Amino acid sequence: MRRKMVAGNWKMNMNFQEAEELLDELVDRLDKELEGHDVDVVVCPPAPYLEMAYDLGTSEEDENQVYFSVGAQNVNEHDKGAYTGEISASMLASMNVEYCIVGHSERRKYYAESNQQVARKVEILLQNEIVPIVCCGESLEERESGNHFKVIEKQLAESLFQLKPLDFARLVIAYEPVWAIGTGKTATPAEAQEVHAFIRNLIQEKYGKEMARQTTLLYGGSCNAATAPELFACPDIDGGLIGGASLKADDFIRIINAFE
Repeated sequence: MRRKMVAGNWKMNMNFQEAEELLDELVDRLDKELEGHDVDVVVCPPAPYLEMAYDLGTSEEDENQVYFSVGAQNVNEHDKGAYTGEISASMLASMNVEYCIVGHSERRKYYAESNQQVARKVEILLQNEIVPIVCCGESLEERESGNHFKVIEKQLAESLFQLKPLDFARLVIAYEPVWAIGTGKTATPAEAQEVHAFIRNLIQEKYGKEMARQTTLLYGGSCNAATAPELFACPDIDGGLIGGASLKADDFIRIINAFE
């Protein structure tokens, strides 16, 4: 049975004190309200706060009590070397980072991240036992021209379908319609479900029915507390990659609680 997941992408927000306060509030709320919940919760703060997130998200009394997993927002495709300002997968692994977002539309847009670069990042993350959360999605122009399925198929084919089945089974895919990120717009549940079903069918064609059934697919286009219940009720949507709504503990908790 594939896992339900809610991952919060803080992007480049929060100073140290604000981050600490949010993490403390999340731990308190998760401890009191969501004991025994069947949702994988992931927090992806800016890189300087990764260690703090791990420390606060793990109980001091019982290291087996983990309130949320920690994810990074990016990784370099090289193992090490003269890449000033970059972070390697081995560095992330040494800080107990379990997940890492790759191929986010903002990385593609502002830093010209290609499908081939995403593929290299996925492979080095898997080598370091970190779960990639791999993003795909179309622009408004691509959707309006009716090319969104071709765009998504190309992204997945060039960034993921080189993987062996055992490696592919370890990753998470997030569909993020670029036109709905940071705009306040959200794909309708029908639109989101249509694309998620398309992605699952592509996986089935490449890796078989069982792999398609087991792969966790997230929706990542301005999902919030109001829209999450209807989106999460769709048969092929297993959770969300949450942006702005993850910066407020109450909103984030409500999204985690949005599963039927």
